[in-house]
Amino acid sequence: MAVVGNGLAIGSVAHMRNEGKYMQYSKVDVPRALTIAGSDSGAGAGIQADLKTFAALGVYGLSALTAVTAQNTLGVHAVEELSPMLIEAQINAVLEDIGAHVAKTGMLSSSAIIEIVADSVRKWNLRLVVDPVMRAKGGDALLRPEAVRTLRTLLLPLAEVVTPNLPEAEELTGLKVETLEEMREAARAIHALGPPHVVVKGGHRSTEPVDVYFNGETFVELHAERIQTLHTHGTGCTFSAAITAFLARGLPVQEAVTNAKEYITEAIRHAFGIGHGHGPVSHFWQWEQL
Repeated sequence: MAVVGNGLAIGSVAHMRNEGKYMQYSKVDVPRALTIAGSDSGAGAGIQADLKTFAALGVYGLSALTAVTAQNTLGVHAVEELSPMLIEAQINAVLEDIGAHVAKTGMLSSSAIIEIVADSVRKWNLRLVVDPVMRAKGGDALLRPEAVRTLRTLLLPLAEVVTPNLPEAEELTGLKVETLEEMREAARAIHALGPPHVVVKGGHRSTEPVDVYFNGETFVELHAERIQTLHTHGTGCTFSAAITAFLARGLPVQEAVTNAKEYITEAIRHAFGIGHGHGPVSHFWQWEQL
């Protein structure tokens, strides 16, 4: 028997029994995570990537859709936002019945949506991981320019962990971000907005893809080899979902971030190569090891 989660209450645990290939939790203590994000019809990013990541890491996933996109590996063809009222109703429905140990956000395209999500986070006292999604892999805008300030002032102060890539870190801070020192400076600036833990992701760097983690006192560099592949669609969603899943399983934040970095690196390495553009990563790469 292995202890893998923090259960329903602070200090409690979720128990996992390994029976053959399958993990079994007690019905009460199963780790649960909520994703509040958009739908990707190609299933490489967004809600679909989050739920696959949760499942791969032994966490029961809940979802609240914020938008529906017509999307594939070549790009985003159409977007329709859901109403803030419907987004709030989804969050309330799953939390008042099933509950979640941790939540994460992805695509929150407008100020009105960000405001209703922030209200819900406060109402339910959620531990929150924020992936400040601004653009799709192909460059299509997923956040209105005027909503950046709302994200910065309303949602980031409620977050426990924030995971911007380099362009997102530049948008949030107004700084140029490329070198490791500039990444550290951006992490400090984002930390000053309220979140106690910041991960500035280095996948967009022209050199080694180093991520910089900052907890307000210490910087940790997360190194990984650069895997030469086009198939990186949904890496940001998957990484933040993995952090969320590991937090739901009871890991401390820095350990959750480190484990998530290892998980996404292998997911990229094992990418299928499907589609004619930027294909998705392999969320269930561990199953290839069985």
